[in-house]
Amino acid sequence: MRSLLIFTLVGAGAQLVDGALGMAFGVTASTLLVLSGLGAAQASAAVHLAEVGTTLASGVSHWRFKNLDWSIVLKLGVPGAIGAFLGATVLSSLSTKDAAPLMAGILVVIGAYVLLRFSLRTPPAFRAGVTPHTAKFLTPLGLFGGFIDASGGGGWGPVTTSTLLSRGKAAPRTVIGSVSASEFLVAASASLGFLVGLREDFINNMPVVLGLAAGGILVAPFAAWLVSRVCAALLGTAVGGVIVLTNSQKLVHYFGITGPWSAAIYAAIVAVWASLVLYAWRVSRAPEFIPEELEADVSAETVEDRELAGGPDTSAR
Repeated sequence: MRSLLIFTLVGAGAQLVDGALGMAFGVTASTLLVLSGLGAAQASAAVHLAEVGTTLASGVSHWRFKNLDWSIVLKLGVPGAIGAFLGATVLSSLSTKDAAPLMAGILVVIGAYVLLRFSLRTPPAFRAGVTPHTAKFLTPLGLFGGFIDASGGGGWGPVTTSTLLSRGKAAPRTVIGSVSASEFLVAASASLGFLVGLREDFINNMPVVLGLAAGGILVAPFAAWLVSRVCAALLGTAVGGVIVLTNSQKLVHYFGITGPWSAAIYAAIVAVWASLVLYAWRVSRAPEFIPEELEADVSAETVEDRELAGGPDTSAR
């Protein structure tokens, strides 16, 4: 009962992060599960099986709100499923000793990407009328994203969503909806790969799956509300730093780094992390500057719009 409660709390925490950032459920949940003592392959298997239900619900919701581009879903999801199956097979074939540093290394890279993306990058603009994404571009992206997602315990969102948004060829809601729907194929394929590779261990971890799913479902409404209340840049920077720091500790221990060298590594990570959090906080609180001539144009357009609409001009009040 105590273990089920822990896994439920892990699912709730991961869903809070995912609800506020639109990504990182798998990365956050895998990191927390490994910290709780679960093996790397078992953690990734549990996360992906839990995601089969959550991604299906998410995909249906995005379909009902017309946020899907089926061309992106299929061209990205099918190769992603192939890559996820291969990643799950590779991770399942490794010993616990070899799988732990591999997963930690992948999570450090993904955590660093999330950390830098939310602290330094500005949201890209959508350019209407440009050439849509082609299969030549989406196929290798899906293969890579699926393999990283299964072998690292997460990463489909950070890899695919960020890449597609940066190209500006589809509206953000279409990118997020299509990636979420295609993730169902990735999660199902990865789960199948883990079922083949882990067998008994996969079935024995059902309490972990149930706990993750229960926590995610219970917190999902609050997470949806949280997205409008919390600064995504600040939260993403904080979460990215936690992922980097916790998984770096596993790599330091694996390679036998001790004494002043390990302390120096941790100090450097914390210093960079704190600087980026401070930078994200300052940027989030900085007022938006509008040049005087642009402000005058905006005011003039507002008055003109009111006159065309037949309403009174209240600019002088």
